[in-house]
Amino acid sequence: MSKFVGSRLRSFGYAFRGWWYVLRTQRNAWLHVVIALFVFGLSIWLGLKPLEWAVIVLTTAIVFAAEFLNTAIEAVVDLASPHKHPLAKVGKDVGAGAVLISALAAVVIGALVLGPPLWLRLRPMLGLR
Repeated sequence: MSKFVGSRLRSFGYAFRGWWYVLRTQRNAWLHVVIALFVFGLSIWLGLKPLEWAVIVLTTAIVFAAEFLNTAIEAVVDLASPHKHPLAKVGKDVGAGAVLISALAAVVIGALVLGPPLWLRLRPMLGLR
């Protein structure tokens, strides 16, 4: 049993090292962090319902997962093809495209989930009925 627990703890350690690597080396990951913190703060201020929170959290997780997988793809491509190769470029470009798709979808989902309650909050502040 202690061997099992120890191996699980090591697995978490590897995962956190990967997480730290991405945050330490990928500038776009920090952009995602800043945007996510802003969205979470806005969600708290708007008093989102649990299902709305679930959508926001899941969307955020998908963007981060795409960023992390893209970083992994780039590292593996660099290892396998240290010299410039057209297929290496394709692999990296497709990984970056996946991040772009998830980020654009997150913007649309954010507008759909946060837009209506934000408008309701801002209307009185703007003097609109």
